[in-house]
Amino acid sequence: MALRSNNRGPARVEKKDAHRINQHIRGVHEVRLIREGAEPIVVKLTDALRMADEQELDLVEISPNAVPPVCKIMDYKKFVYEQKKRDKALKAKSTQVTIKEIRFGPQTDDHDYEFKRKNAEKFLKEGSKVKAFVFFKGRSIIYKDQGQILLLKLATDLEEWGKVEAMPVLEGKRMIMFIAPKKKK
Repeated sequence: MALRSNNRGPARVEKKDAHRINQHIRGVHEVRLIREGAEPIVVKLTDALRMADEQELDLVEISPNAVPPVCKIMDYKKFVYEQKKRDKALKAKSTQVTIKEIRFGPQTDDHDYEFKRKNAEKFLKEGSKVKAFVFFKGRSIIYKDQGQILLLKLATDLEEWGKVEAMPVLEGKRMIMFIAPKKKK
């Protein structure tokens, strides 16, 4: 009976830090040490590690490609925590734009049009973009002027809540128009 080897690699992968810290800074003899309230100085790596140890902080390699590498003495865990907190705040401030679609046919009657117009109005009030399009099936492509008139009518009806971002454009079997919500004052 032959033994089979498992070539899947290690069972657990350790998370790698973004910066090299303390004893993980290797291959250099000198570092440029940035200190708060003082000019940067070039010191031996062993001296910089000793200084960090005396202050009970970490020596963090900020710029590894510089000659000599730039390091700073700081509390690394606190630095990482504040960086994550800042990233989370930036992500919360950024707005996610949603696009809602409304589909018409070239001969959409008045009741269906009004129903879809009210939905588009609701979407714009919520702050979503509206992608209105007329879908042409088969030979209905001969009514592309009716589709354009329908989309332009929608644009004028929604003028109070949104502005047209892109005028009606025929792409294949679809005539598409985008309406963005107006900014609230």
